Order: sequence, then structure tokens, then C-alpha cells
Amino acid sequence: MEPLSHRGLPRLSWIDTLYSNFSYGADDYDGEGNEEQKGPPEGSETMPYIDESPTMSPQLSARGQGGGDSISPTPPEGLAPGVEAGKGLEMRKLVLSGFLASEEIYINQLEALLLPMKPLKATATTSQPVLTIQQIETIFYKIQDIYEIHKEFYDNLCPKVQQWDSQVTMGHLFQKLASQLGVYKAFVDNYKVALETAEKCSQSNNQFQKISEELKVKGPKDSKDSHTSVTMEALLYKPIDRVTRSTLVLHDLLKHTPVDHPDYPLLQDALRISQNFLSSINEDIDPRRTAVTTPKGETRQLVKDGFLVEVSESSRKLRHVFLFTDVLLCAKLKKTSAGKHQQYDCKWYIPLADLVFPSPEESEASPQVHPFPDHELEDMKMKISALKSEIQKEKANKGQSRAIERLKKKMFENEFLLLLNSPTIPFRIHNRNGKSYLFLLSSDYERSEWREAIQKLQKKDLQAFVLSSVELQVLTGSCFKLRTVHNIPVTSNKDDDESPGLYGFLHVIVHSAKGFKQSANLYCTLEVDSFGYFVSKAKTRVFRDTTEPKWDEEFEIELEGSQSLRILCYEKCYDKTKVNKDNNEIVDKIMGKGQIQLDPQTVETKNWHTDVIEMNGIKVEFSMKFTSRDMSLKRTPSKKQTGVFGVKISVVTKRERSKVPYIVRQCVEEVEKRGIEEVGIYRISGVATDIQALKAVFDANNKDILLMLSDMDINAIAGTLKLYFRELPEPLLTDRLYPAFMEGIALSDPAAKENCMMHLLRTLPDPNLITFLFLLEHLKRVAEKEPINKMSLHNLATVFGPTLLRPSEVESKAHLTSAADIWSHDVMAQVQVLLYYLQHPPISFAELKRNTLYFSTDV
Repeated sequence: MEPLSHRGLPRLSWIDTLYSNFSYGADDYDGEGNEEQKGPPEGSETMPYIDESPTMSPQLSARGQGGGDSISPTPPEGLAPGVEAGKGLEMRKLVLSGFLASEEIYINQLEALLLPMKPLKATATTSQPVLTIQQIETIFYKIQDIYEIHKEFYDNLCPKVQQWDSQVTMGHLFQKLASQLGVYKAFVDNYKVALETAEKCSQSNNQFQKISEELKVKGPKDSKDSHTSVTMEALLYKPIDRVTRSTLVLHDLLKHTPVDHPDYPLLQDALRISQNFLSSINEDIDPRRTAVTTPKGETRQLVKDGFLVEVSESSRKLRHVFLFTDVLLCAKLKKTSAGKHQQYDCKWYIPLADLVFPSPEESEASPQVHPFPDHELEDMKMKISALKSEIQKEKANKGQSRAIERLKKKMFENEFLLLLNSPTIPFRIHNRNGKSYLFLLSSDYERSEWREAIQKLQKKDLQAFVLSSVELQVLTGSCFKLRTVHNIPVTSNKDDDESPGLYGFLHVIVHSAKGFKQSANLYCTLEVDSFGYFVSKAKTRVFRDTTEPKWDEEFEIELEGSQSLRILCYEKCYDKTKVNKDNNEIVDKIMGKGQIQLDPQTVETKNWHTDVIEMNGIKVEFSMKFTSRDMSLKRTPSKKQTGVFGVKISVVTKRERSKVPYIVRQCVEEVEKRGIEEVGIYRISGVATDIQALKAVFDANNKDILLMLSDMDINAIAGTLKLYFRELPEPLLTDRLYPAFMEGIALSDPAAKENCMMHLLRTLPDPNLITFLFLLEHLKRVAEKEPINKMSLHNLATVFGPTLLRPSEVESKAHLTSAADIWSHDVMAQVQVLLYYLQHPPISFAELKRNTLYFSTDV
């Protein structure tokens, strides 16, 4: 059977769907992870990955918090892991009501597909048939059977959900539904032929084309939309999408069903049948698994080598680049069979005598590189963090080495994808003879290193040359022996005893710099490594016309497994003629750069540690101290009733007679007035002393607030808004609802998730809800300027998610083995909760309070 990649059905092989069509182990990658993959028709969803083990779905179930209003009491014996008494059954109802709503939509879609079948069959026996009987049976193959199965299932499940009680049983319905999956097997086998037949008939028959382009699907009961128009191609994809959806719902139901409930064994059996079915489809559809001398007679030496991402034919490839004394060589590691010696394959080379860097004007003609979507990068980070936690748990429990190896392989594949798709800074190289090459780097630091190393070698007397095929073979053969970088820079390639890095907040004060030979406009940027690549985190003010800048600016930088801090010193260029055409920014000149290791022993003290980085004769003095994540997770309960920082939001709004606190409204207004196009707004740290000054003015309700805001650096205002939410005595989305938000975001079925997440918003106190919706709309407006400010919804969710959800007290973390676990389980979930609401269509306070979702019931 051919792989079903035709027009819309994505390959269903498990490794493909999870790893975006990419599968290379640590020893046999070839850096070509870019096979084109056709997506499903518009409006459909790709097949999610279903894992038979729980490793890919770490339960983000919240631990109960003390206090009389807690909604998650301690689970009694006899519940499935992650299921708590009472709440588990409440979540069951939300999952089922959401699934039932989506089941009604699915039945309406199948009805719409069947609607033209009867008239088409009626005309097939006349003298002017639209389609032949054979064509009709091919296009609508098994649709009637699938419709009848789901109609019966819906009719039996609906009354059970509408007349809900805690003892209701419906496992037998899911078990029966799973036992009828053979019909779907027949449908999937015929799917490609059905699509091809429908397309051919559309091309040859205008009447059928009109029918297939606009099928009318009924809206759900109580819906404003009576009908929507959908193409036949999109509707034919729905059964393939549905079979995965049902499996996801079974995952969710089992998670919230007590082990001693009569449904538990029936749901387990239904899930086993469904997973075996999906597995068999996957296997059917995709069986693929499957020293040298220079021309002048001098010794050619390797000066530098490393892994870089090359953009070739509009796709990203991981290359190993070797800089020799007279030539730059770009290679990839060949795939080799077991036992054979590994070798490099040369993709191209440029003699350094022929190598030139393009000017900004020449870069204008180069193809633009579209950055990889942030949400996909965040998804990869989530998977990596979850897998790290699973590996640590397996090791702690002395798990099987085979299971650990399987997890490590999954982690490597995700890390490789992240490495391939995260860099965005262009580094272009020209051959004098006309050919151009483009690499993408994660930091200006690397670009500067490669450029400086090449330019230093070019100062020597170099000659142009052409290597014969034998010379090229010898040179490429030497790469394997000479290389200094042996492994792809991902954590899964590190030894177990290597440092996992720091998780928490690094406070850095950039004091001053000396050693400049002439006056200039100078500033510094700070970078830290995260998930194997470097990210810019802070930027000082520009100190004008000086040889000895004194910034004395403090920044708070969040660390995610970071091991290094970099400081780059730039000369600000105000010359508009020197605009870099790659990103429409003026190119500032790097005056110096330096890097220090973040040693946990040195950094993890309560005192400031002062240090100096030397770079090209320039010395930058700075101080730093570190706060671990478990300390930074704490909210300090406040007893004060004056001021606004650390005071309950309900107290502040009541005192001000406002719906949204004045501080929130003013900071948002100022950011929207002059900071909405600021690169890295809310991500780049503001100066700590400025933020503290603004905090004091708001707390004192000083009459000069507006004047001070208008003069203040915009990053400090953004930082003040974040600090206000961080210092609330309880998070904006409340301690009481925190466990329920964690449960809701972990639901796999979209309808159940929607039901749950909107229900939780309705449960918030009014001041919290109105402020949250106000902030939500502001962040969406910031994200609309993403092409300019580089802040996507995902970037903003990463910044604000923990700030709005982080609980007041750190609960017992006995089951968490490290700070990395805290990051993956708590923070990632907090980010996902905010992201859910940011990606949601506009939510109105009045509508939310007035309407209840279809099938939603208060819990």
C-alpha cells in the first residue's frame, strides 16, 4: 500500500508526526531534515502523535493546596494517578460534554457529506448521469456506515451527560465504538482513491464541481450559525481526524476516572483497541524507517570548526564547517552502515583568497529567510523538558536501559529540530566567482567569531586555487581526524555528570567599561544560553561620546538550564545609509565580546559577585548574583493595605473605584503609545533602579506619576507592569483555581478544553477577570506588531504566563527531582494556559458572564 501523502492526508508514521518528518540518531544524522510534507486540507487538523506509554504526556496535575477553599483535596486510595476525589468526576463531565459537542459537529459534517449522495445515485440510472454508480460508491465509501455508528453512539451518550450524576457509566459505549474501528480501516485504505476520483469528477463535470465546492454543514443546537460552507475534500478528511480525537478523549477520561469506577476497565480496553488500530494504520501507511599541504607547500592547519545551519534551496541543513589556513570547507557527515568508518561528504569549498563578505547593499538581493514559528519552537522545548524529567525519573527508579535509550533518542530528535530551526541571524559568504552561501546563527557573537577568524587568515599572502577531486577527497578525509567539535551541541549528547545548568534568575549590574581609544556612542548587550543556543536578554542605554562609559544598570535575567553569560559591547551607529537589508536595522559595530561560565559554586550565594570581562583590550566591569527557581517561585504574602504593590487586586480596585488598577492602565497606555514597536518589549529587561523608582511613585500615588512615565525608558515601564503582577499576594488567576487550570490545559480534546477553560474564567472574581481580559487584549495588540517588535503571542505567553499563574506558596516538591522538573512541569504549563487565551478569539466580559458553552454545566 502506498503512503497516504496525497493531497491532505499527512503521513501517519508515529515518528513522522511527532518529529515533523525527521528521524536521525546521534551517530547517523545527515542534516537534511527538511523533506517537504503536505498538510491536510484547510480547516482540518494533522494527526497528533499518540504514544502507548505515558512518557509524552507528563501529567500536569496540580497538587492540592492548603486552605478551606481548595478545590483539590488529597486523593484517597483507589484513584488513578493524577485523579483526585470529586474533582476527577467533575473533569470527566467537562471532558464528556466537550466531546459530545464536537461529536454533534462531526455527525453534522457526515450528514452534509451524505446529503448529495442520494440525488447523485438517483441521476446515475438516468440518461444524463452526473456520476456513475461506481464513482459514487468510491467517493462516499463507508461514509454511511461511519455516520450510523456515530449517530447511535451520540444518541446513547447524550442523555447520560445531560442527566449527569457521579455514578453514570458510559465505558461500554466507548468500548463498542472502538470495536467498530474496522470500518475506519476500510475508509483509510480507500481515502486516496476517493480524493482522486472526486477531483477527476470535478474537473470533468461542472455540476459536480459546484456541489463539491460548497457543502452546507448544520451548526450545533443553540448556535448562532445555522450553516457553514465546507468543501468535499475537507469533509472527506474528517473521519481520519476523528479517529485520533476519540483516542485523545479516552486518554483524558482515563486520567480522570477512579480505578475502582466500573468504567475504568472498559475505557482501558477501548484505548488499547484504538491505539492498536492507529499503530496498524501507521505501519501500513509508512514502512520507511529506515595533514595536508597548501598550494604554496605549507602545512594546511585546521583553525576552527563547528556546526552551522545552512539555508540551501529554501530549507535548513545542519553542516559541519571547517576553516583551514587557506580554505573554508562545508561538509555533512555521511550515513554509514554499522561497523563502517564514518566520513564527511564535501558540499562546497571556497579558497580564502576568493572569499568575500557582502556589503549591506549586496545583501539586499539575497533571498529573505522566514523565521520558524515560535509556537513550534516552544512545543519542542516542552517536549525536551518533559523528556528530561522522564529520563531522570527512570534513572532514579533504576528503570530499564532500553526505556532510557528510547527516551534519549526522542529527546535528541527534538533537540536536533530545535537546533536546526531556532537560529535567525544571517551570516552570508560570497565566492568572488559569483556563488553565495547563507548560514543562520543564533547570536551575533558567533557571527563575529567566524568573521574575525576568516579576516585574520586573509591578512596573509593567500593564493586562489582549485582542488582536484583527489585533493578534495584527501582534505575531506582529514576532517574526521582533525575536527575539534565532535558532537552536535545538544544536551542529550552530554555526559550524565556534566552540569545541567542553572534555573532561576540572574541579577546582573553592568557597571562600566575602559580601554576605548576614541570617543564613541557605546552600549552592551547580555546573552545567556538556553536549550543549546544563545538568546539576547538585556541591553544597556547608549552612553554618548565617551571613552569611559558608566552605565551602572541592573538587569534580571531568567535562566533556563543556562551555563554561560556573554557580554557584547557595541558602538551605536546612527548613520541611516548603513542599514542592514536582512532585518532592516542599522548595523552596529561590535567593539568587543566576552563570555564567562556560570559556575554554580560561585554564583549561588546571596552576595553580589563582581568580575571583569576582557575583550580586545576593552574591560567591562559587572556584578551578578543568582536566585534559584524554587526561591523565585515564591510569592510573599502581604499584610499591607496601603499602596498598590503586594496588595490584593480587589482591595486596590475597590479603593480606586476602578475596574482595572490604575497602575495597569497607565503602564499599558504608555507601552501602546511609544513602546509597541520596541524590539523585545516585555522580554528585554528594564533597568532595576528605574523600575524601583516607578514602584515607589505608584505606591505613594505621587501626582508626578504621568510626567515620570513619559520620561522613563519604555523597558522600565514594561518591567514595572510585570513586577506588579509578580508581587500580587496571590496570582491574578488565583491560587484556588490553579490546579484546575493545570488540569484543563492538559486536556487533549479541543472541545473539552474549550469548555473547561471558559468555565474557569467565569469562576474568577470580577476584578481579576476584567483585569485579565484587559491585559489579554493589550498583549494581542503588541503581538500584531511582531514583524517590528519580534514579540509573538508565544514570546509574550512565555514572559507573562508564570507571572499571572505562579502560585503563592511552593507546594511540596518531594516527587520532583530537580529545578529542571519544576521548569518543565509548572512553568511550561503556565505558559500554555496564557497562550490558550491569547490565541482565543476576543473574549468579552459580558458575553462570558451571560453565556454558557454548549453542554457546559457548572461544577
